[in-house]
Amino acid sequence: MEGYILEACVDSVESAMAAAKGGATRLELCANLIIGGTTPSPCLFKEIRKHTDIKIHVLIRPRFGDFCYTVEEFFIIKEEVKMFRELGADGAVVGILRPDGTLNKEQLKELMEEAGDMSMTLHRAFDVCVDPYEAMEEAIELGFDTILTSGQKNVCSQGTELLRELVEKSAGRIRIQAGSGVDAAVIREIYPLTNATAYHMSGKVTLDSSMDYRKEGVNMGPPSIGKYEIWRTEEAKICQARQVLEEL
Repeated sequence: MEGYILEACVDSVESAMAAAKGGATRLELCANLIIGGTTPSPCLFKEIRKHTDIKIHVLIRPRFGDFCYTVEEFFIIKEEVKMFRELGADGAVVGILRPDGTLNKEQLKELMEEAGDMSMTLHRAFDVCVDPYEAMEEAIELGFDTILTSGQKNVCSQGTELLRELVEKSAGRIRIQAGSGVDAAVIREIYPLTNATAYHMSGKVTLDSSMDYRKEGVNMGPPSIGKYEIWRTEEAKICQARQVLEEL
């Protein structure tokens, strides 16, 4: 396949380096992947930039949960778009909805203006919007380069029908990037069904903490999140996905 994008979603220097070595074409940098991702620190961005020149798109998401933000949260989002543009990020990944499930075009327009010449991706807020076809047209009108979507399903392998329709209806006006549950096998499965040429994956493995002493009965977050588990991108998983893309 020519002109494909393989984006690795990472939240650490170690994962970023593994993704770059594995052949990712760009990174989506975030924090707290275990809760779906939030805005990373500028220090993390700068440290990764020291080690690689791979393109970095930064997720701008102030908190876990929905995508309907207060005035104060929107101010933070806008300032962080500006901050990462000034730091030299190649792109930003954003999404804001109104209470009725439509895109908040007014706020998104402000973010697009703040982004300047950065590439802009509409993130998976798209997957919980009320009308994906209308939202796609609005994203095109606003000037977004990419929509990251699972086809409004939990994983993209379940959303192939909508992904195919979005690719067809977009007609090259915006890139439809399949995400959620992506690995080499999924790319091979869904490409013939969707014709999507852009994919988003974490390639994660769960590592055991290096802690020898482990205090039991004290949670550092929700009990369902293991405090002695570390998520990392595995170079081999990215490499396998890239090989599939090059074969298609």
